Amino acid sequence: MRIAIVGCGNMGMAFAKSFLQYNLVSTENLLLIEKSADRSASLKQEKAGVVVDTIGPRVGEVDLIILSVKPQDFNSVHEALRDVIQPNQMILSIMAGIPIGQIQDKLNHKLVVRAMPNTPAMLGMGITGFTAAKEVDMTSLRRVENLINATGRSIFLEDEAMLDAVTALSGSGPAYFYYVVKAMVDAGRQMGFDDAVSSLLVKQTMLGAYHLINTADKSLDDLIKAVASKGGTTEAALRAFEQGDLAETLVTGIKAAQQRATELSNG
Repeated sequence: MRIAIVGCGNMGMAFAKSFLQYNLVSTENLLLIEKSADRSASLKQEKAGVVVDTIGPRVGEVDLIILSVKPQDFNSVHEALRDVIQPNQMILSIMAGIPIGQIQDKLNHKLVVRAMPNTPAMLGMGITGFTAAKEVDMTSLRRVENLINATGRSIFLEDEAMLDAVTALSGSGPAYFYYVVKAMVDAGRQMGFDDAVSSLLVKQTMLGAYHLINTADKSLDDLIKAVASKGGTTEAALRAFEQGDLAETLVTGIKAAQQRATELSNG
């Protein structure tokens, strides 16, 4: 398969490296378009693919074009892309907030898949929600899905509007997790631990709890109850969380992210 990636920042290169790792594409068939001279030089040194700084005829020779530029930069590249795109080429957009219809209109091209990955994709442990234009056939969609799954796991959504919820829940989700971890590390520091010890206690706790969620045949409520004995320390903490409406605050924040994603999609 031949692939071009337009915009080789962290997420674009997460996809590129995953494709190479799983032998889904060879370096000679991976075209990396990066306008930054410094970034281009770095990519050439890494020998991650064929590196160019402009969109040219070679883009029209690939099977799949991945759009991973910043949303505000799409207007500066869509005309050059429109001039070289061929009718049978697939477009996979991982740009936040730009709907399929807008991409189709600006590129004058119908075969568009839109996806929302998250940053753990850089480790091959991401989760990506994706959807597709009605013109994309099932065979092509499965090929794109296979590529996406090289970065972790994926979920297909019939309704493109639900990508705003994906953006809020899993796209932005790592930041919420880091926010809670940071608060816990800060609490450890206030209780007398140095940064290293507090960080180790919290990170290993999070790692172990994650594996329990995935392997224990219990609901989240049951897992909480298994730690929170009546009248004990965990119950005291949970009571304080409830008094501060922590759960509702988190839900409100995530819904605010969804609302902002919708605003961006609607221009």
